Order: sequence, then C-alpha cells, then structure tokens
Amino acid sequence: MESVNPATGETIETYDEPSDEDVEATLRRADETAGAWAETSFAERRSLLEAAAEILRERTDEYAELMTEEMGKPITQGRSEVEKCAWVCDYYAERAEEHLQDEIVGAESEARALVSYEPLGPVLAVMPWNFPFWQVFRFAAPGLAAGNVGILKHASNVPGCALAIEEVFRDAGFPDGAFQSLLVGSDKIEDVLDDDRVRAATLTGSSGAGRAISQAAGKNLKKTVLELGGSDPFVVLEDAPMEQTVETAAWARVQNTGQSCIAAKRFVVVEDVYEEFLDGFVGEMESFTVGDPTDEDTDVGPMAREDLMDDLHEQVRASVDAGAEVLTGGEPMDREGPYYPPTVLVDIPEDAPAATEELFGPVASVFRVADEEEAVEKANDTRFGLGASVWTEDLDRGERFARRFEAGCTFVNEMVKSDPRVPFGGVKDSGYGRELSRHGIREFVNRKTIWVQHGAGSGTLVE
Repeated sequence: MESVNPATGETIETYDEPSDEDVEATLRRADETAGAWAETSFAERRSLLEAAAEILRERTDEYAELMTEEMGKPITQGRSEVEKCAWVCDYYAERAEEHLQDEIVGAESEARALVSYEPLGPVLAVMPWNFPFWQVFRFAAPGLAAGNVGILKHASNVPGCALAIEEVFRDAGFPDGAFQSLLVGSDKIEDVLDDDRVRAATLTGSSGAGRAISQAAGKNLKKTVLELGGSDPFVVLEDAPMEQTVETAAWARVQNTGQSCIAAKRFVVVEDVYEEFLDGFVGEMESFTVGDPTDEDTDVGPMAREDLMDDLHEQVRASVDAGAEVLTGGEPMDREGPYYPPTVLVDIPEDAPAATEELFGPVASVFRVADEEEAVEKANDTRFGLGASVWTEDLDRGERFARRFEAGCTFVNEMVKSDPRVPFGGVKDSGYGRELSRHGIREFVNRKTIWVQHGAGSGTLVE
C-alpha cells in the first residue's frame, strides 16, 4: 500500500499490508478490550476524549500537512479539519452521558420501565479519503464515548492518516485495542465483517460501496450506518440575497477541491434572477486560486488521484457531447498533477451525466427553472438525498421550501455542512442512519428495555 503525493506524484511511503495473522490479532485485541471498555465510567471516557482533543490542537499543523501530502487538501482547509475533529471530541466528552442516560418510560402503577443505552462492542468503520480525519472522528468520538471500540479500514491512499488517528487515541491514553487501524484493501472487508467479534459497521463512501457493505453485514444480521454520495441542490429563489448567495455558492462547490459528498453540485435558479446569478457565479469560480496545496493562498488544489480527475473529465465531456455548454473551465490544467479548474456547465440535458450523476470535483451544473414549484421538482429529481439548501430573503418561505426537499440535511441561506450538535445523514441512494448529535451516538447501542415489577404481575401472556 503506497502513500502518494497527488501534487507531485512522489511516493511518500510504502506500507506492508497486514497478514491474516495480523488481522486476527487486531480482532482479538478489539474483542478483549471491548468488555472492559464498556464498563468504564463516563467520567473516564470524558477525560480521554478531552485529551484527544488537546492532542489534535497541539498537532494541528502536523496533521494538516499530512492530509495535504496524502490527498492534496489545501493546507488551510486541513487545519480547519483538524480543529473540527477536536470540536467533536469535546462535544461528546461533554454530552455523551446526557445523550445516553437511562430513559424512564413508565409502565404500570406497580412497575418501573426504562430504556438503557448499552454499547455493542467492536464496530468496523470503512472510511474515505476526502476528509481523512473528520469522517473518522465523527464516527470514533461518539463510538468510543458510547463504550464501543473501533476498527478502522481507511481508504488505501491515506494510510498515514489512518495511523496518525490511531496515534491520537493511543497518546491520549485510550486502552490498547480501543481504536485500531487495519491497512487492508477492500477485498478483506467482507472477511472482517463475517467475524463474530465485529458487531456492526459504518461506511462513508459511494453508493456502490454502501450496497456491498450492507449486503455483507446483512447476511450476518449486523447493524450498519451508511453515508453515501450526494448531488446536492443549491436553490436560488427570486428574492435571494444575491451577493451572499453567489459567494457562498461558489465556495460550496469548490471546497475540498469539490471532493465532498455534501458539496453543492446542482444549482437550481429561478428564471427572474438566472442571468444575474450566473454572471456573478462564473466570476467567483474564475477568481479562485488553483495551485500548490501547501501554499497558504491556494483555494483549489489537485484532485486526490489522476484516475479521479479522468473520471470527472469523462463526465464533463459526455455532458458536453449531449448538448451542455461550458462557460468556464472544462479541461484538465496543463501542469504536473491532477489539477482540474473550477468549471461551470449550463444548458444541460436531462439525461447527461452532469444532471444525473454525482460529479466529484470542482464542476458546477446550473439549471434554469421557471418558478418555485419547478425548483422543488428539479431539486428532488435525483436518486440522491444527502443535503440541500435554498436561498431567499423570506425565512418563513425558506423553511417551508426546506421541508419539501427530499434530503437528510436541509439549510436556508447557508451551505450544507456537518455539525456535531445536529444529526447528519441522507435518504434514498445517499444512505441511512445518522451520525453526530444524540441521534448518532445512539446508532451503535443496544436500546435495552428494563422492566422492574414491584407488585404482582398481571400474568397475561402477550407477544
């Protein structure tokens, strides 16, 4: 397994894949640790999560540079990602006990009933390369806080990030086996899921990968949470605050070089303001600095791999061949590395890739619609349902519109983003289950009913 700098093509480091014996040792440690870790107090877990947050803050530059080296993330965005990981550790350090306290539900006059939230044990996390720290920590922080242990199968192009995350938890004082990285290929995932010691799995990735994981887990009757792809609509109504809307729209498309499940991808604009929005939007997209991701002034870096850029460009070419028009960008840049410029497509046919597929890179698809009703229809005309946003000066109207989105996360006058305080996840081909908030920490627990009968029971047999 190799770690390759996408900006230079340089091999950073080569890692040996673990043997079958190594994988067995990892699973054994996880299983042996799970019982004792489940019995630790919330106070102890809180202390260790706070220590992890402190380590992240102390090593922000180091870990940001690692992300920049392994997958090309602009350095300033890497620092923000590490800081967000510290935030999610702090959030669950503070709120895990509250989120998992027993729920008294009542029963009868002579009985007491409650729901207890108890850990499941080892959970396998299959994570992607695009936010190589954040997407792991948004699973790991609540998982560990709930009393589970984690086994990370990270993307094969970010092995250094995987080991660095394991290092954070080890240096924070978590017990050996509480969080481990397995540097294996995707061909080993099913074998790990088949093992009885692994109790559940979570995946962030493509819809195809989600189907594979859910099938492998399903045959073993194991719980899964899936956060999959997205083709998020960004709806601009006629009363949108245009300057703010245009600036946010462009950044929502190119953040992380456009390699984000929740990046705005389809811009749905009502006819009355279409030309005004488009003029401003193209100007904003052309204003971004594309370049060396280690440069503090870079907005858009290289794509994570050459093949990913090739796939994106093929989608753009197929869309143009179908009748779409390129207003800016549209060709790989003439420089070393997989650099693709911020690109804007218009007049896109309904069956073109830019209308029907997820474009995982800095390419925006802009659609003109007649009015609000057509905007709703266009926004929901996708097999995905992760995030969506709508822009309007009328906040009541915006909230009504947001309720009509077929998506797991909806925003009014804000770009789609994840936040430890609110649940995150999708519907349709964007997956199921939720991460973050109290909803996320309760995904991988046993919601155990405890009934305590004080007086004589009824003796009635029911099912």
